Amino acid sequence: MKKKEIPLHNRDISWLSFNYRVLLEARRHEVPLYEKIKFLAIFSSNLDEFFRVRFANLKSLYKLKKKKKSVDFDGLNKQLLEDILDIVNKQQAEFGEIYSQIIIPELKKKKIHIWADEELSDLNQSSLNHYFKSKVLAFIQPKEIDPNEKNGIFLKNRVLYFTIRLESKTEPALERTVIVNIPSDNLPRFVELATGDDSYLFIFLDDMLRLSLPFLFPDDKIKGVWSIKLNRDAELYIDDEFSGDLVQKISKNLNQRNIGAPSRFLYDLAMPEDVLKILRKSLGLSKDELVAGGRYHNFYDFFEFPNPLKPKLEYEKWNALINQKLEKADSILDAIEKEDHLLHFPYESYDYVLRLFNEAANDPKVREIRTTIYRIASNSLIANALISASKNGKKVIVFMELKARFDEENNIKWAAKMEKAGVKIIYSMPGLKVHAKVALFIRDSENASGRIAFFGTGNFNEKTAGLYADHGLLTANEGMCTELEQLLKYLHKKKKNPKPAKLLISQFNMQPKFIELIDREMEHSRNNFSAHIIIKLNNLEDPIMIEKLYDASRAGVKIDLIVRGICRLVPNKKGFSENIRVIRIVDRYLEHARIFWFKNKGKTEIFMGSADWMKRNLYFRIEVIFPILNKDHKKEIEKNLEIQLNDNFKAVILDEHQNNVFQEKPERIKTAQKGFYTWIKGRNARNRKNLSDRPEKTS
Repeated sequence: MKKKEIPLHNRDISWLSFNYRVLLEARRHEVPLYEKIKFLAIFSSNLDEFFRVRFANLKSLYKLKKKKKSVDFDGLNKQLLEDILDIVNKQQAEFGEIYSQIIIPELKKKKIHIWADEELSDLNQSSLNHYFKSKVLAFIQPKEIDPNEKNGIFLKNRVLYFTIRLESKTEPALERTVIVNIPSDNLPRFVELATGDDSYLFIFLDDMLRLSLPFLFPDDKIKGVWSIKLNRDAELYIDDEFSGDLVQKISKNLNQRNIGAPSRFLYDLAMPEDVLKILRKSLGLSKDELVAGGRYHNFYDFFEFPNPLKPKLEYEKWNALINQKLEKADSILDAIEKEDHLLHFPYESYDYVLRLFNEAANDPKVREIRTTIYRIASNSLIANALISASKNGKKVIVFMELKARFDEENNIKWAAKMEKAGVKIIYSMPGLKVHAKVALFIRDSENASGRIAFFGTGNFNEKTAGLYADHGLLTANEGMCTELEQLLKYLHKKKKNPKPAKLLISQFNMQPKFIELIDREMEHSRNNFSAHIIIKLNNLEDPIMIEKLYDASRAGVKIDLIVRGICRLVPNKKGFSENIRVIRIVDRYLEHARIFWFKNKGKTEIFMGSADWMKRNLYFRIEVIFPILNKDHKKEIEKNLEIQLNDNFKAVILDEHQNNVFQEKPERIKTAQKGFYTWIKGRNARNRKNLSDRPEKTS
């Protein structure tokens, strides 16, 4: 009998639903003005990467599928590509409406203006001319298009340009088309012009150049100016290469990223058809690569839009909270040997992770440090601590993942710098990404096994630790440390496979263990016990795990899913998912943690780590999921999940059509991120009181 197909959303349409939720945050009244602008920038940045990587891959696969009929890729066909573009165009139109109808008027109320074709005062114009001639002119490189030459012009990836139609002043019949770069890759996108009063006037670099074109082309009339931008395929296609020097391959291929095949050509909708035809021929573009846009592109540059009233118009700052036990400890290494410590970023300070690496680098008892690095800060304090550890005579082994998309160059730079300092660098395993966020410190100790571990849900990156909501466990648990050491030695020597029992490690036991945990809840439900699963993920895409969740729902297991991004599971589907609820939270921090909670007849089991439920994470990467064993830490994670599931303002419910459904306006607003921050502050206050109430020790 043929197995019944399970309902699954398309992963790319689902991702667009997530990015639309980001865009909706820019509409919300309670979000401060400059945070709305940042959400527009995040939406634009996300979409830009989608076209550079995912959509480019879809197009390549579609072309392959037409040649090889056996290729199957999640319902990939021409209609899917058209549906994606249709959804994006609608979202872009709403983006434009939010920008013009909400952002611009709110800025004007604060006396902050973005120039939009108004007449400039003499002071404005003088300020513009000075900046253009002293700064901008150095980067301008006009190129004339030969309308008869195919593939005659090359546009850089993601760089902004103007297409300009010129008419000779002396020979009116003589027209030509010129492309001029807008040098926002070298200069700020927004330039402040002098006003002479208490108002602020900013102008797009694009418009500064537009107004200065008569200076650039004094012998021509400007007949028309239209902005354009080309996205190129940014995938490196190195995941399946199994031979040769991977560092050299990636270094070489990084240059290819900027000359990859076109994936999307954005152009001003006002551009005449004959000019577009010339561009298509000169750039070698097909019709399906053309996407009509507005006057401006690269809205992710709004990340840097100046706020002259700072810190007004932004979120109220939440200072990172201290962890009292670690704060009072003379040695963080000694403190971890005594008991586990659980940290919640960015609510609690990431300095404790930095302190861990710094102390280990200088502690004479520490003999060895091993760690994995996926994404690292451009000015990394952790990398510098590893360099110091090596120079202090310690054995330091770092597994450096070179295939972390868009961080390859930074990772190669730091790998070379550490290697020069004596750090043993283990480079990427061809065909396999290491996505685990773990570190092991081996130390001479009388009271413990001599090993201390850090297990995280986020990268060793102090910059993103202030923006991403993650968790980190510091532990000297002998079983967990032993299994981690086995994994790190496997990555080093690639010989003896680890045999995890406490840890869940993809490639070895992760997916079967998750199946086992779900089966157990199903068995409890069949035996009339209350069964409940809570799972928090960035992405839920793997059909095998989704089918297992459908099985659990049909068996009567209550399932709550907190899924930030892609969710291929279809909630509220009759016969499949009546017992499954899916929510999505978008707020000031990026929800990044992966948490797995199983009721287990009241003997709760909780796991956390780096792995989403995607095929790539479960089957084709090295990921580490770790258990939470301390009962107080379990309560903290349960509180975190409870607060998130009770969010009635920033959380949306995903319906079976992937709509982001906001809840009815509540009488009492509950938001997950503010709620958890407030809860940690209250916990700290309770801990301080408990400590102060203890009787003093007497000799």
